[in-house]
Amino acid sequence: MLQISSKPPKKAILVLFSKANLNILPFFDIEEKKTIQNKLNDGMQIISYNKMQKNYFLIPMEIDATKKEDSVHEKLRIQGNSIFKTFKEHKETEVSVEVLGDISKEHLASLLLGISLSEYEFLKYRTKPKAYSLTIFIDALLLDEATVNELNLITESVRITKDLVNEPVSFLTAAQYSKEIQKIGEAAGFSVIVLDQKEIEAEQMGGVIAVNQGSSAPATFNILEYKPKKHLNEAPLVLVGKGVVFDTGGLSLKPTRNSMDMMKSDMAGSAAVVGAMYAIAKSKLPYHVIGLIPAVENRPGYEAVCPGDVITMYDGTTVEVLDTDAEGRLILADALHYAKRYNPELVLDFATLTGAALRAIGKEAGVVMGNAEKSIKKKIKRAANSTGERVVELPLWDEYGDYMKSDIADLKNLGPMDAGAITAGKFLEHFVDYPWMHFDIAGPAYVASNYNYRGKWSTAYGVRLLFKFVQNQCKDVSTKTEN
Repeated sequence: MLQISSKPPKKAILVLFSKANLNILPFFDIEEKKTIQNKLNDGMQIISYNKMQKNYFLIPMEIDATKKEDSVHEKLRIQGNSIFKTFKEHKETEVSVEVLGDISKEHLASLLLGISLSEYEFLKYRTKPKAYSLTIFIDALLLDEATVNELNLITESVRITKDLVNEPVSFLTAAQYSKEIQKIGEAAGFSVIVLDQKEIEAEQMGGVIAVNQGSSAPATFNILEYKPKKHLNEAPLVLVGKGVVFDTGGLSLKPTRNSMDMMKSDMAGSAAVVGAMYAIAKSKLPYHVIGLIPAVENRPGYEAVCPGDVITMYDGTTVEVLDTDAEGRLILADALHYAKRYNPELVLDFATLTGAALRAIGKEAGVVMGNAEKSIKKKIKRAANSTGERVVELPLWDEYGDYMKSDIADLKNLGPMDAGAITAGKFLEHFVDYPWMHFDIAGPAYVASNYNYRGKWSTAYGVRLLFKFVQNQCKDVSTKTEN
């Protein structure tokens, strides 16, 4: 946690200084500075020094002016993770910050965010949890209260998403997921309407119904809405998230090791929507945003959909289900059709959809594709690069639509091995008639080993990207209105 304090504690001090000028360090004599210089010469990036019952953590700051600013900020967030690890090793719980030299507030904020995001742990199921809590005290002259509050809000929103994704299905069924979303909405200030199984059936959401058929637990369809009185956008921004709370693959059963054992994460796209909605509503951004989350379990129960079955989607399209493990696109398609009733300015969907996206890009970025105009794509990339939640755009050429044609139905839910991420996107494109972008986050949303400040398991990919995108939209619209 970050906290503004006019009189921060001085037992442990994080000192950020210019490596080129040790003379600006007022705490040390000539011999001590020589020792520090020798450690810098040896390549040490974090120098701990105990003096007069105070622990100093010296961080030489070198901002490479030749690098792109987005790259600099990401490097600072990653450096924040290294600093956090050092604090944890030394069991420091309260640290104050000293800045010596020319370090901008923006750069300081990125470093502190990296420290703050690194603190996350999921300890709910530990019988003897050893929680570590760190408070960073900052003088108001270094960072204003609004900036510190925003950094804490981002950290909290990421924690909410990570907690949801890391929960096992033994707790987080679709029904329980809806209850958790309602609690989060109440805390943040957005409304939540939950359609239960009977209402989903009454709506004839064929994709949602089919995917959940093999489960004994009911599905839900969640409608989140944040609509401030003075919102800047005439039509809402709609966020759609894939909410498969557990994915066995259905009758097209996944292998257990390194596949099904991580499938509690198959609702990471929807959890990113929840976390982003929390941040947007809590910060009272003047933007109308709606979230749509179909929540299901994909199980191989006795009523499960069989490969070769034909289902009728919410919009009336018939789909031949060739692989029950290509289920995410079926529930997303229904949600995308539902979004039409809002006449949205833009729809963004987030989903851990294909292994093809992971194989193409790895964990370093999400795959994005869609029909939105170039200016929107540019804004998405701008938000993605500035938060370090990068995206790589893939094409949706007409030829890929031929891959998804069925011999016996309007569409099939699985194309050939080639272009797997794209054909999944092409399938979804059939169900939209508005500006739309699809984010396949199978690579960066959930990782099996520690990944800098993002941590292990859920990374909450998409939360910071979406929050920044909406922030930028508010600024852009305000600027146009003023002009």
